[in-house]
Amino acid sequence: MSAVFEPLTLRGLTLPNRLWVSPMCQYSATDGLPDDWHLVHLGARAVGGAGLVVTEATAVNAEGRITPGDTGLYDDEQERRWTRIVGFLHEQGAATGIQIAHAGRKASTAAPWEGGGDVRPEDGGWTTLAPSPVAFPGLREPRAMTTADLTRTVEDFAATAERAHRAGFDVAEVHAAHGYLLHEFLSPLANHRTDAYGGDRDARMRYPLEVVEAVRSVWPAEKPLFVRVSASDWVEGGWTVDDTVAFARALAPLGVDLVDCSSGGAVPGARIELRPGYQVPFAQRVRAEAGLPTAAVGLLTDPHQVEQVVADGSADAVFLARELLRDPNFPLRAAHALGVDVAWPVQYQRARWAA
Repeated sequence: MSAVFEPLTLRGLTLPNRLWVSPMCQYSATDGLPDDWHLVHLGARAVGGAGLVVTEATAVNAEGRITPGDTGLYDDEQERRWTRIVGFLHEQGAATGIQIAHAGRKASTAAPWEGGGDVRPEDGGWTTLAPSPVAFPGLREPRAMTTADLTRTVEDFAATAERAHRAGFDVAEVHAAHGYLLHEFLSPLANHRTDAYGGDRDARMRYPLEVVEAVRSVWPAEKPLFVRVSASDWVEGGWTVDDTVAFARALAPLGVDLVDCSSGGAVPGARIELRPGYQVPFAQRVRAEAGLPTAAVGLLTDPHQVEQVVADGSADAVFLARELLRDPNFPLRAAHALGVDVAWPVQYQRARWAA
């Protein structure tokens, strides 16, 4: 039996395989509302055999959106829209996950195909918030979060998790990676606070841990909770994989079930050592040293490659992103390449490869 097609049980959820859809921003929502684009984008990957389909970074409040085109889950209509999408994904046999997020100092920017950069308030943007009034290079200076901001944002993360449960999501993932708000607290490159939330590593971890604790307190006990991390800033003086192991050890007693190991995003110009599977060692270290299940992501494009990641114990699952944009049916193709018989949608049976 293929390792990557072995079911995986986390709490009360059994995932049919370990090939999962990574969160991928589409920048195509209006007022935070997912629409038919999101239904088709996510639904195609469920039809293609992914065991878990995770939404793009979904903001916990309007100011937490990366762009004005980001999805949110902070009002009733957004909740209704997500409920429809979740229902379709479940009909295709996929488990569903939502990545809940706040973009921090990287919020209020234009979509990549619009050139990125700031969207000013007069053009539909907003004031950004961050641990410290330190701009992401090329963007405007954010406002440092006050005690009231910190409290409100924790509450917003928890409220979004409650909405996600009502919408039917099976997994919640807290986004603490890629230079967005919670990663900004973790990284000394962005966090220059001098209060209880800044300074040494334990202090910088405090706020992300408070957010995770608040989410877990409202997220049902039978449903798994993930945290996505940037395991390294790839910059001297930044967050490191040693720090990530310590963070994962602190997440475990809070009820986190899996650490999703990505990297980078804190600052531009990081010297990232890109190569196939370049982030797999991060997942391997966290799994071995923190004792939590992990998922690997990044330049994983071949069925035998992803099989090896799981089979050799480097990670418990694999998140795929760009490869699933190129080929929504990658899990079906991988099953064929690995000699595994998996269910196909009845509508597609005529296209199955011959035995």
